[in-house]
Amino acid sequence: MNWLNSEAFTLFGQHIKWSDMIGNIIGLIGLALGWLRSIWSWPVQLLSGVVLFAAFASGHLSGSAGKQVVVIVVAVWGWWQWNRGKAEGQGGHISVRFATWRERAYMVGAAAVGTVAVSALFHAYPTLSWDPWPDAYIFVGTIVAMYAQARGMVEFWFAWLLVDVVGVPLNFANGYAFSGFVYVVYGALVLWGMRDWWLRSRKAGQPVLEGAPA
Repeated sequence: MNWLNSEAFTLFGQHIKWSDMIGNIIGLIGLALGWLRSIWSWPVQLLSGVVLFAAFASGHLSGSAGKQVVVIVVAVWGWWQWNRGKAEGQGGHISVRFATWRERAYMVGAAAVGTVAVSALFHAYPTLSWDPWPDAYIFVGTIVAMYAQARGMVEFWFAWLLVDVVGVPLNFANGYAFSGFVYVVYGALVLWGMRDWWLRSRKAGQPVLEGAPA
């Protein structure tokens, strides 16, 4: 695995690692497949998680490395969830919907409590993370986003967008420039994917909840 963590090239003065580049390209493909509601989104995200775990673990970014462990576990669960066909629509694609207000409250509450708890862990053991708060935020935000994706919730895209806002500067600051560049592309893809799922939730004949964006 040593070659994965070696430098591939330099871009705009930033040193690009093979693992950082390969893992994020695979992750970008996985997100695009999620936009298409393809079940292949999950195995691709799983592979991305394995590669990026190697990248972040070598850089001693425990929060980001731990996030990849979560990506791997949730990808397996999401793959199983979509395979079960509980929410599958026509053509083998997942049906999408807006979360209920109760589900939104649970996710926001879990994100807040989880971020505080993980940050406290990182502060208690400084060697686990160089940036406790943003690392914890990304770690927990990723769990929430992938959970929402597995359940076919449109809010999955909002959650990813919020993770990207912190992920871009954090990756640049810690030497993972390609992650930073790709996160900018993620942002554009998230906005397009959000629009697509939003429209599909209406076409599915499910009413937009009171207070949900229209």
